[in-house]
Amino acid sequence: MSDAVLQPGVGAIRAAHYLPADPSAVLWGRLPCAADSPVLTIDAGDEVTIDTISHEGIHEDQGRDPLAFFVGFGVDADSVLTDSVALAASDYPRDPAVDGPHVVSGPVRIRGARPGDLLKITVLETLQRVPYGIVSNRHGRGALPVEYPVDGERVSVFAGVSEGFGTMPRVLGGEHSIRFPLAPFLGIMGIAVAGDARPHSVPPGPHGGNIDINLLTVGSSLYLPIQAEGALAYVGDPHFAQGDGEVALTAMEASLRATLRFDVLTQNDALDAFGALVGPLVETTDYLVPTGMDEDLDEAVKACVRAAIALLQARFSLDAAHAYAYLSAATDFNISQVVDIVKGVHAKIRVADFD
Repeated sequence: MSDAVLQPGVGAIRAAHYLPADPSAVLWGRLPCAADSPVLTIDAGDEVTIDTISHEGIHEDQGRDPLAFFVGFGVDADSVLTDSVALAASDYPRDPAVDGPHVVSGPVRIRGARPGDLLKITVLETLQRVPYGIVSNRHGRGALPVEYPVDGERVSVFAGVSEGFGTMPRVLGGEHSIRFPLAPFLGIMGIAVAGDARPHSVPPGPHGGNIDINLLTVGSSLYLPIQAEGALAYVGDPHFAQGDGEVALTAMEASLRATLRFDVLTQNDALDAFGALVGPLVETTDYLVPTGMDEDLDEAVKACVRAAIALLQARFSLDAAHAYAYLSAATDFNISQVVDIVKGVHAKIRVADFD
């Protein structure tokens, strides 16, 4: 077996807490709610190493047989993840007609986390579990759902890894000739919603979930307003690379082993730092990144602008008029994704501008 393949429990495991992606520790197609039991309980400030599984190769329209699917692309059988094979072969009660595609690891309960507090999830390390991934366009979805796929209901493009770059052919069946940088991140990072109904895994929201913000690489943090006791955090939808927009429906989907730290900000501390945060907020070394989400992209932009104005007022004491002017002069508003029913926009506010 290749050293580049991180099978369950094999290879580097950074944190004292380790969460493998076996069928008993994941949800497939749904996200946790307050009624769910945790698969792991930790203290605030603890680090957890979590194995995540890409959904590519386990779908029914791919044969629900990741071994045969990836071997068909020339992958050695011992380089296919055994936890992916086990989940696909299990009797997990997922209905592809009503449930989403994603596999999420968790939920993780954080002792002392309460509704009204903020959960801060910091990405400490992302390791590639395999040296390959898939980019898919399927089911008449993506940015051009009427136009693509041209023939049939699914196109799966195999992407390899070479010297830290992703590679793919120019045409199906061709040799690798396109080279692009990798920037691994988790497309799904979230907390449980209140109540006893598990949300669909595709649309993101105030709970986070499938936000697909490619800034969430190592060193970045995500803040989420907690809705349920213990927060009940989860992650999934691992990517090796994604362009803003994710226009074809998926990006380079590939399994990651991620080490994360889970911190809790009390409600008062959260208000002092960010104001009344109502949705996900990303923090990188250089930027504060408020978000806006809506099925209508125009409304998502408006929501993001409003969130950015409120953040500037709370964090840097701007009045609304000057915050609005600053955003227009100095802040990029990027499309996170347009393919998850609820579209996402994020704003990159340079913190150095306020030193």
